[in-house]
Amino acid sequence: MPDLFDTPSTDTPAGPRPLADRLRPKKLSEVIGQDQVLGADAPLGTMLASGSLSSLIFWGPPGVGKTTIARLLADETDLHFIQISAIFTGVPELRKVFEAARMRRQNGKGTLLFVDEIHRFNKAQQDGFLPHMEDGTILLVGATTENPSFELNAAVLSRAQVFILKRLDLKDLELLAQRAEKELGKALPLDGPAREALLEMADGDGRALLNLIEQVAAWKTDGKLDTDALTKRLMKRAAKYDKSGDEHYNLISALHKSVRGSDPDAALYWFARMLEGGEDPRYLARRITRMAVEDIGLADPQAQAVCLQSWETYERLGSPEGELALAQALTYIALAPKSNAAYVAYKGARAAAKKTGSEPPPAHILNAPTSLMKEQGFGAGYAYDHDAEDGFSGQNYFPDGMKRGVYYTPVDRGFERELKKRVDYFAGLRAKRGKN
Repeated sequence: MPDLFDTPSTDTPAGPRPLADRLRPKKLSEVIGQDQVLGADAPLGTMLASGSLSSLIFWGPPGVGKTTIARLLADETDLHFIQISAIFTGVPELRKVFEAARMRRQNGKGTLLFVDEIHRFNKAQQDGFLPHMEDGTILLVGATTENPSFELNAAVLSRAQVFILKRLDLKDLELLAQRAEKELGKALPLDGPAREALLEMADGDGRALLNLIEQVAAWKTDGKLDTDALTKRLMKRAAKYDKSGDEHYNLISALHKSVRGSDPDAALYWFARMLEGGEDPRYLARRITRMAVEDIGLADPQAQAVCLQSWETYERLGSPEGELALAQALTYIALAPKSNAAYVAYKGARAAAKKTGSEPPPAHILNAPTSLMKEQGFGAGYAYDHDAEDGFSGQNYFPDGMKRGVYYTPVDRGFERELKKRVDYFAGLRAKRGKN
């Protein structure tokens, strides 16, 4: 009787097998890429050598070998391999998996449970793994394309090691293409540039590359195809971009840091990547405006206005013309002088306010609309700055007994260079009047 939730046997295929399945590695040493995890001195390689394999979480993009590595780990450690997907598995099915693993363990056989898309399980479902991980009923290997820090329970993460699997580079993809040609018994009908274009279309996804190769290998051609012929015959694979997942946050982070680093070319590239991925231009307009506020501030007060104007222009023009206005604003803020002095000052003032939140203003700057308040000294001694010879009284405006805070320290760049002169000027007057 077959074991519950066993994966189908591939010993007797019912029909033609896809190239990706035919090229699936038979041992870990055949896995392409991921040396940072699988190498002899790498974490997983060390665990296998010492015979101390623990529960694992593989975090990485699609098509980099997460399922294959999990299956081969089971072979290497003589564990029974079970594969489930969080998309199609509910609590009743999980109970059956755990019960089968428990019975298997009683018969002297351990279980490696591979959970694809593990981040799609809710908290209750994730909690269900914990007792079976702790008592050794299962060795859990989860796979996720999302950041485990945000998507997985802390309790699960504390019982598993997270390994990051990287997208395959062109060298890895070329090696995979060569293996495919050997399996197919013929070379791909592509010239050099077309072959490189094919590798780039895979976007680091090995499974996607093998699917593309299978299509190309089936074409009837008289000679080698160039890049133009390839792209006409083959729909280019869309770049990986999830507007609600890690790629979204990775790309907006790259865009923001490119602006902060005063690199308009890199900023425009990441801006274009997000647009090509289907990002809402209004989201980008908001983030570009935030960059002007956070990273430029008063070093160029015009930057914020430029961003707001470009946002308004986009709303009036719509797509695709409106994106040009956003690109112009992006270029402007990338080249603008940078300062976060006002941002730092704001955070410092907020922190001070939390500590001294109940302290009243000094009495001399309080209004006294009633006679009682005047008798209490409200407003007494207030110096009207406009009456001072230079328009500056130098009075204290912080709560009585509170040490004067210094939060805004302008940088010596852009317009803040002028503001720094003003800050220094008033500080000098304040110090001078404090001595009198």
